[in-house]
Amino acid sequence: MKKTSTRLADGRELIYYDSRDDAVRDAIDHRPLDPISTTSEVRRDPLLGDAVAIASHRQGRTYHPPADECPLCPSEGDRLSEVPDSSYDVVVFENRFPSLAGDAGRCEVVCFTSDHDSSFADLTEEQAGLVLDAWTDRTAELSHLPSVEQVFCFENRGAEIGVTLGHPHGQIYAYPFVTPRTSLMLRSLAAHKEATGGRNLFDDVVAEESAAERVVLDAEHWVAFVPYAAHWPYEVHLYPKRRVPDLLGLDEAARTEFPQVYLELLRRFDRLFGEGEQLTPYIAAWHQAPFGSLEGHDGVNRDDFALHLELFTIRRTSGKLKFLAGSESGMSVFINDVPPEAAAQRLREVASS
Repeated sequence: MKKTSTRLADGRELIYYDSRDDAVRDAIDHRPLDPISTTSEVRRDPLLGDAVAIASHRQGRTYHPPADECPLCPSEGDRLSEVPDSSYDVVVFENRFPSLAGDAGRCEVVCFTSDHDSSFADLTEEQAGLVLDAWTDRTAELSHLPSVEQVFCFENRGAEIGVTLGHPHGQIYAYPFVTPRTSLMLRSLAAHKEATGGRNLFDDVVAEESAAERVVLDAEHWVAFVPYAAHWPYEVHLYPKRRVPDLLGLDEAARTEFPQVYLELLRRFDRLFGEGEQLTPYIAAWHQAPFGSLEGHDGVNRDDFALHLELFTIRRTSGKLKFLAGSESGMSVFINDVPPEAAAQRLREVASS
């Protein structure tokens, strides 16, 4: 992998990740851009103890542009985009409309391919491996920022999810706090460790799930399963079999096998609802250990945390979506219409021949 860092016309950082060492990235951003002005701030909810990012400047962000005006495609002729070069393998840049900025964190966009009409599932194993390298490199770099406590790599796909740009891409959020979901995991991790005389909760969950009927894929270095208490109609958790706290901890064997396993999972998701349906909308979320303080979680250190990816769709059946209504949105109590065992069986049935 070759990494080339440059700057856009408004001063934002842009980084090319190339599979070839001889790639030259010297294109200049000639757009007449105004300096970035953000109003992002983080406010603490005194009742729940969680954080809310207030970012009113995002109201003006690009919204469902036509394909020939996509800001994530390479620049071509007079059509200038966020990527100055005429081609790229993988590119990462600071979001022009970030939810988090300055002391409140950082937001980046990750473009998986220059092919506008593609998707992550269409990538080759080499391309998917390069995205993994980019996620890992950004995790390492962002973890060194003074304000950052946790790095979150994720992909939203599909208009049903709320995606406003159709180009295959994901995002990276660098939070200045430990997220509420991770805090809940750390709390459970600490309680389990104390109750069992030092056993690791993630290890016990993976061992139990690996022996259950909800396994979807069991590879040499990774295992994917529908969890016992799945929140979403079709939800898969993907774990490396050797526990590591973050993407930086993956060994070469796990990194090499990941593209094959992950691409197969994504392709199965796209086959879930039949050929007549549009591509399955999903969220793919990497859960990594915080880099900041674990204060309040006595007895737990970051090596106790287990890196894993959670992949889920809001589509519950053909033509029908799972909406977060009263119980879910009002009380955070999920109601799942698809039994996890049935979801796992369906994901096994749609395996490629």
